[in-house]
Parts: sequence; C-alpha cells; structure tokens
Amino acid sequence: MTTSTSEPAEDLIPPESELRAESQIRAAALKLGFDTCRFTSIADAWPAGARLAEFLAAGRHGEMAWMSDTAARRAHPRAMWADARSAIVLGINYGPDHDPMAVLAEPTRGAISVYAQGDDYHQLIKGRLKTLAHWMQHRFGGEMKVFVDTAPLLEKPLAEQAGVGWQGKHTNLVSREFGSWLFLGSILTTLELAADAPDPPSCGTCHACLDVCPTNAFPQPFQLDARRCISYLTIELKGPVPQELRPALGNRIYGCDDCLAVCPWNKFASRAAEQKLAARAALRAPSLSELARLDDAQFRALFARSPVKRIGRDRFVRNVLYAIGNSGAPALAEEARRLLDDPAPVVRGAAVWALGRLLGAQAFAALRQSRRRQEPDREVTAEWRAAPAPTEPRRGG
Repeated sequence: MTTSTSEPAEDLIPPESELRAESQIRAAALKLGFDTCRFTSIADAWPAGARLAEFLAAGRHGEMAWMSDTAARRAHPRAMWADARSAIVLGINYGPDHDPMAVLAEPTRGAISVYAQGDDYHQLIKGRLKTLAHWMQHRFGGEMKVFVDTAPLLEKPLAEQAGVGWQGKHTNLVSREFGSWLFLGSILTTLELAADAPDPPSCGTCHACLDVCPTNAFPQPFQLDARRCISYLTIELKGPVPQELRPALGNRIYGCDDCLAVCPWNKFASRAAEQKLAARAALRAPSLSELARLDDAQFRALFARSPVKRIGRDRFVRNVLYAIGNSGAPALAEEARRLLDDPAPVVRGAAVWALGRLLGAQAFAALRQSRRRQEPDREVTAEWRAAPAPTEPRRGG
C-alpha cells in the first residue's frame, strides 16, 4: 500500500516535537497499540534469501506453491520495492492468558492455535500500519508500503535484522520481552532511518521446541520441514493428511502451538493480550462432536472474522474427524458414521479413518462391507482399503 498525501493523518505526536524521527515514530507506534517498533536498513545483503532457496530446493514447502512462485520477490526486501531504503518492523504481543497446551489433555475437545482463537490479526494490524504510515508521510515525507504476512516479504528475518528478536531453533521469532508470541507487521519506506542493532540469538543449549514437536518437523535446529508440521497439515494441505502422521495430530484441529508454548522466553510475555486479540471462549476448547455437525453456513457463522474461516468447512471438518479418530472415545463414532455421506470426499475419507480407529474389528468389517462399493471417489475407496483389517485389534486414541 503506497500512502497518499491527500489522505488525512491522525496527530499522533505534537508537531513541535524535537525528538528524532525514529523516536517520534516509535512513540506514535506505541500510542497506536503496537508493543515494539524497530528500524533496519534494507540496502545490505540479505542472507535469508539463500536460506529460502535451500528450503524450496529441498521441497520442504510441500504444496505451498505460492512460496516458489514468489521466490524472486522474497529474495530481498528491495525486490518487492526497488526504491525502499528502510523498514519499520512492528509487533503486537498475543501471549495467551491461559496454558495453550492444557486442551491437549482433553481428547474430546479441539485444540485451535492461540492466534486463531480471536479475530483475524491481519485486519487489526493492517489498519494500525496504515494509520502510522499516513502519519509518517505527512510528518516526514517519503513514500510508504505496509505489509502483514500475506505479501511475499520475509518478515521474520527482517524483524531479526531490526532487533525485534531472533529466529529460534523452531524458526519462529523469539523476543526477550514477548517470548514466541508476537504478531508482526512491516512498513517499507523511501526514508533513510537510523537502523537499530540486531538482537543476538539467545537460545543457548535449549532445544525444548524441537523435542516437543509431535511430528518431528525439524530436521535440525533452525530448519523446518513444513510437510511434517501440524500447522501446515491442518491449514495448508488441501487433501488427506498422510496416514502415518494422523495419530500425531492428537486433537489439534487448526495449527499447533507446542513449539511456541514451551519456549522459556515466554515467561517475559505474561501480560495478557489486549481485548481485541483475546480468545473467544467458544474457541478455546470446543467440543469435537459439535464441530463435526457444522454445515457450511454454521461454520462461517462460528468463524466469522477468524482466520480459521479461510480453510473452509470441509478441510476443517476433516481435521475434526482426525481428532475424533484420535480421541479413544467410541461415543464419537456416530459423528463419524454420519459423515460417511458427506458431499466432500476429504470429509468422507477422514470419517472412514476415524471409524477404523474407534470401532471394534467386527463392527468395522461389517460397515466396510456394506459401504465400500457405494463409494465413487478413489481416494475414499483407498481409505476403506487402508483401514484396519477385521483380524487386527482396535487401536487406541
């Protein structure tokens, strides 16, 4: 977004202020509700581009073709905008006021990632960024463009270079003040602003984030294989989740907070997130049986203004059925049985898998015999074939 001088700007800092431009901008950002504001030059070399190329060459981005399609624009911030000279990196703390991993001990309820339990942060942050950018342009001149996650700009390396924090062994940003709980936004500008010093990495010998990962998605520290990451599997992957990874999902139905939640630096992020970022009570530990019954209209109503809505009802119910299959609760089998007639093949296939986990061998064999030949979709038929044979003992959740 390039700002326009014809648009009004909020008077965030008195015009007669004698503070340096960087100090005025930081004060204005804090007044708008940002928790951190740092500056960096984007004229230098950009090693993050080479790391991205290695990630893509290894195929670790999975089905996220948009990453490879926009690789050239991600190679350097100035590939996004050649005239840019500086970046302002801003963050909002969304540290939860509850233990985000407690729900994992309640297998009949769904675990939704903390960032998605409230309103979509993209809209909240973008509005504040635009306000700040308009104000900056009126105060200091120059041009501005704002970015919040959706554009091909590598924001975590940019934040690291600006000293907001460092990329931890889990590849997410870690802050001394806010731990692993920061929403990021950036403003690129033609202004020449004094750069802040980077914050040196401070993970030390800790590897808690690597050890806790249910799917072993980290080939080594500071590297992620998205194809094994639960956030990728439950959000980005459109088709069935690979069979061997489904048990590790547990009851995680949208994203995964494990590697973030165990970071020791989180003790400095104890301040509860502001009300606009607070979790909705209905999304903290929702009932799997209720979620399994959502039709498209009900799904859209429940997740209005939530990032969850972007994956659509079918993919979401697929995730719910995997959680039902992992629940070890035979009472939930009827929810899966009902969804054998769902219009979406990805839902029917997940229902087959869940029933294979919950029903006894004899009951499942009878169901397979009566249903398999009715199924028109090849992938769902493959789910019936891959489900436990009648002679195998029923697996637990």
